[in-house]
Amino acid sequence: MHAWEAIQKTLNHIEERIGEEIKIEELAEISALSLFYYQRLFTRLVKKPVREYIKLRRLARACDALRDKQNRILDVAMEYGFGSHETFTRAFKDAYAITPAQYRDKPVVLNNFDKPNLLLSYVMVDEGVPLISEGLVLEYNRKILDEPINFLGVQDFWQFKRGKMLGERTEVSEPSTIWKRFLDVRKDIPCTPGGRWISVSYHGDAPEGFSTYFAGAEVESDTEDFRFASWQLPVREYIVCKFEAEDFKQLSASLGKMMKFTRFWLKKHGLIADSFFPEIYYQNSYEMAYMEMWLPFKKREK
Repeated sequence: MHAWEAIQKTLNHIEERIGEEIKIEELAEISALSLFYYQRLFTRLVKKPVREYIKLRRLARACDALRDKQNRILDVAMEYGFGSHETFTRAFKDAYAITPAQYRDKPVVLNNFDKPNLLLSYVMVDEGVPLISEGLVLEYNRKILDEPINFLGVQDFWQFKRGKMLGERTEVSEPSTIWKRFLDVRKDIPCTPGGRWISVSYHGDAPEGFSTYFAGAEVESDTEDFRFASWQLPVREYIVCKFEAEDFKQLSASLGKMMKFTRFWLKKHGLIADSFFPEIYYQNSYEMAYMEMWLPFKKREK
């Protein structure tokens, strides 16, 4: 058994018993590692100490339960192993800067710490060969775009935190509020029939420490409407990551894993993403649970 497989076994065990008392000694035994080496290897591969990881995964699971207002906050706290309302509230506020009561009263999209799929850090696939893991299907292909694709929508700045990828940080998701603004106005955009939707993060004219985020719908090249911001997917070569899941909820929740594996995939091919990061959705993506990430790239400097 590889070292990452031993840790993955314990990640599965934690998820199955998330509301129960979980002893690190038991996890070390499951992994067939010493207590010292297990904790050291876990932190190295998961990027969090065991106890902190368990707390963050409990919070992530509790967020789903909180959306149902029939569940009392105290009951959610007890179900996911926090012991008291006070302990749960303190942990929740430390992670998301809002309390469980505030989240319930005014729901927002939260970025959670995902359960890692360590396989995606060690297995490489060739272009055009699907990788299937935990209900996810990823496939990478090169594509040359001969004509630009034009979009109209909404854009704003969001504070960009370097160092941790989506799925490795806890916070209120600022881009999701911009995406919601687009969904609220998309009926007024003169969209191309059957056209695509896009969300893209890029620097643009954002101030220091921020990125520009645009969400919009595909329009004909000569379409103008000054009520909306515009963005163009330029002519160039892309790596297109096709990404499928069993349902749209899993698709959204797995974006962090996909982005992490994409960074790994590019590195192994001597490439690096360049300048902007568009996610493209088809108008029936909610039914298909399918999206594409079009990555402009350049050769990695040696």
